[in-house]
Amino acid sequence: MFGYKERKAAQVAAFFTSKSGGEINVLKLAKLLYLTERESMHRFDEPMFFDRLVSMDHGPVTSISLNHVNGLQDSDHWDEFISDRSGHNVGLVEGRTEDDFDQLSRADIQILNDLWDQFGGMTQYQVRDWTHKNCPEWENPHGSSNPIGHDRIFKFLKKENADDLANDVIGYRHVAHAIQG
Repeated sequence: MFGYKERKAAQVAAFFTSKSGGEINVLKLAKLLYLTERESMHRFDEPMFFDRLVSMDHGPVTSISLNHVNGLQDSDHWDEFISDRSGHNVGLVEGRTEDDFDQLSRADIQILNDLWDQFGGMTQYQVRDWTHKNCPEWENPHGSSNPIGHDRIFKFLKKENADDLANDVIGYRHVAHAIQG
C-alpha cells in the first residue's frame, strides 16, 4: 500500500517487543499496533505509519503489519527488528535497542509509552476484549475481514473535521503513489 511506513511500523513492533522483555504474543502485538495508529490519529490527526486498517474476528488490526508479523510478506525492515514468528510469539532481533529506532520521534515514543503503560500489563485476550468494547469502528466480520475507513475512526474519535482528515490520509497516499509509482 502506498504511503505505508514499513520501517517505522517495524520499529513500533520492536518497541513493544522490547518492552515485553524481548518476546511478545502476536495477538497482543497486533492490538498494540492498531491502538498506535488510532492514538496517533487522536493526538495528531494522522496515523503513525499509515497501515491498512481492518476488522477481523479478534478485533481491529493493522493488516499490512500483521502480514509482516505472521511472515506472509518479506521485508528487510521487519527482519532487521523482529524475529520470525514462533508459535504465538515474535521476538526482538538480538542486539536491537531503543537507540536503533531512528524513525520514531519523541512524540511517537510518548504515544508508545502511554499505550504500554495502559496495556502492557494486560494479556492478549484482555487487550482484544478492550478493543471490542472501546473501538466502536470495529464490527465483527464473522470469519472474514472488512476495511475500516479512516473517516470512521476519526468520527468515533469525535473529530469535527473527520471527513477532511480522512481525505488528508487519502491525499497522502496519492502523493506517495506518485512518488513511488
